[in-house]
Amino acid sequence: MEAPLRILGIGDVVGRPGRRALATLLPRLRQERDIDLVVANGENVAGGLGITIDTFKELLATGVDVVTTGNHVWHHREILDLLDNDYPIIRPLNYPPAAPGRGWYFWNGLLVVNLIGRTFMASYDCPFRAMDVLLAEPPEGTLAILVDFHAEATSEKVALGHYLNGRVAAVLGTHTHVGTIDARILPGGTAYVTDIGMVGPVDSVIGDDPDCVIQRFLTLIPNRLAVAKGPVEFNGLLVSIDDSTGLCTSIERLQCVVD
Repeated sequence: MEAPLRILGIGDVVGRPGRRALATLLPRLRQERDIDLVVANGENVAGGLGITIDTFKELLATGVDVVTTGNHVWHHREILDLLDNDYPIIRPLNYPPAAPGRGWYFWNGLLVVNLIGRTFMASYDCPFRAMDVLLAEPPEGTLAILVDFHAEATSEKVALGHYLNGRVAAVLGTHTHVGTIDARILPGGTAYVTDIGMVGPVDSVIGDDPDCVIQRFLTLIPNRLAVAKGPVEFNGLLVSIDDSTGLCTSIERLQCVVD
């Protein structure tokens, strides 16, 4: 049997600190762990909110292969030019069909899919039904499928994991920036975690300066948030996928702090 595909899923990368941490860590990590593909969520990579063309290119330069997004993908309108072309950046599949871009990216037999949740978020199309449609007729040559589920509610994430159990290789949660301890392989062979966690400042409120966030809670007055400073936590999930079955054979959480 050929060696399994080794895929690293990276949680939300927050601002310049997150980008610098990836540049420091990822090249060595790819070599040491023999990683075939790196998928990272980049919707907070530009100043903590949205993604630009330059920050997208910077992610690729660090060693990221495919960039997923979420509800902040439209914050910088310039990114529409990339979404509507064949660049390795995708928006959630269950946006309305008229939205720019596409919800999946195909790489060497692996289909990387981006979904967004509806609970405590906006009125998106149903992520469960969107996946049913895609699974009914996946791109020709698809051997395995990895899903980035960008959602708020843990219940919705867990439910989708079980719904896709045995049908996809991995369901990796993003969006909350807080890593969860439930990384596991479900009974049907699907790797699952409720949230990978972020690549962002340790001493922060999900990446932002605590004082700015606390002021917003105390006053309920919108204020400009700033990305926090200091050491950066890196959160990733390494999964091995058997391309003959399209299912996961191992899962490992990777965590460290980059000064």
